[in-house]
Amino acid sequence: MAFRIEETFHIAAPVDAVWRYLIDPRQVVECLPGAELTEAPSDTVYLGKVKVKVGPVTAAYNGKATLLEVDEAQHRVRLAAEGRETGGAGSARMTMTSQVTVAAGGGCEVRVEAELDVAGKIVQFGRGMIDTVNKQLFSQFTQCVRARLEAPPAAAPAGAAAPDTTAAADHTRVAHRAEPVRILPLLWRALLEWLKRLFRGGRGPTQ
Repeated sequence: MAFRIEETFHIAAPVDAVWRYLIDPRQVVECLPGAELTEAPSDTVYLGKVKVKVGPVTAAYNGKATLLEVDEAQHRVRLAAEGRETGGAGSARMTMTSQVTVAAGGGCEVRVEAELDVAGKIVQFGRGMIDTVNKQLFSQFTQCVRARLEAPPAAAPAGAAAPDTTAAADHTRVAHRAEPVRILPLLWRALLEWLKRLFRGGRGPTQ
């Protein structure tokens, strides 16, 4: 089942800071629900896992993401990702392009375009439900990115040297273990969204 995703969100942070964040999978993965980075064989290839929890059942997926293009001048990055369910027949493939531009009112805009193809048990939920869940996950991702990039840095004591946080940040990323995406709450919110659209206007959709 194929999907196309187009989303745009605003971040009250400098373009360069947002760009540097988005091209570093070690940071981005911490805002991806259920995702975990396990290995980086090169500067452009990253291996990871995604866990999805439906009630008492947890499904795990192994995947690979490859940076196909990193355009510093246009602040545009393009990647391809693929994953396969461990112990199952489910799979997913995606190509995604993200671009950061200066926003007219300050801060910047991030535009994301993606082509997604999924197979396996997940397709039983139907296109509309999966699309709504995707939007819920994307909303969680943007909230997390804003929380990280829009928060003002803590002020250092006067005269004190700035601490070297590189090692600490690397340790935090290595130690990161993602909690499984719990699909039932997402499906519940997706169902509510679907019902709102169905009964909007009092008599449901006319198409």
